[in-house]
Amino acid sequence: MASKKVTSRAAAQPAVKKKWSGHKTAAKSSARKTIASKATGVVKAKPVKKVRPKQRIAVSHHREEDFKADGLRTYAKYRDLGIAEATHGLAHAQVIRLQGPCNPAEVSKLHYHDIEFQMVYVLKGWVKTYMEGEGETLMKVGSAWTQPPRVKHMILDYSDDVELLEVILPAEFKTVELAS
Repeated sequence: MASKKVTSRAAAQPAVKKKWSGHKTAAKSSARKTIASKATGVVKAKPVKKVRPKQRIAVSHHREEDFKADGLRTYAKYRDLGIAEATHGLAHAQVIRLQGPCNPAEVSKLHYHDIEFQMVYVLKGWVKTYMEGEGETLMKVGSAWTQPPRVKHMILDYSDDVELLEVILPAEFKTVELAS
């Protein structure tokens, strides 16, 4: 029994030529780019990788006395989790207790944070928020959300027992309040 060739040598050859013809073209164009950049005297510098200080382990255990009224908002108490110090300012994490009852005249102020990343997770209670592009949203225990850099937002209402976990990058940032 004679076996059939699946493909002939002649049929395979154009495929090989096509495969290598693109390679030669790429080599020519990159060679031209190199010559052109040498001719103009432009030297491309390699990007400098930013070296961050070595991070350390941060452990924070719940203690009521660690909740302080020394944060961004007068109607909140904050428990710093030690992340900013451990990461040399790369990130900040805290537990926030909003003090009830909610006073919308005090809390409902449109603002944004000049940050790279912000994430909030509801540990207890609920909070009603407004975020530009999202509208009003009721966040309950187990709800989490991110707020992109400079997104305009505000708190509209919250339960008397609300606790939030917040993670922000970088640790130091500006908050800008906007006119209503």
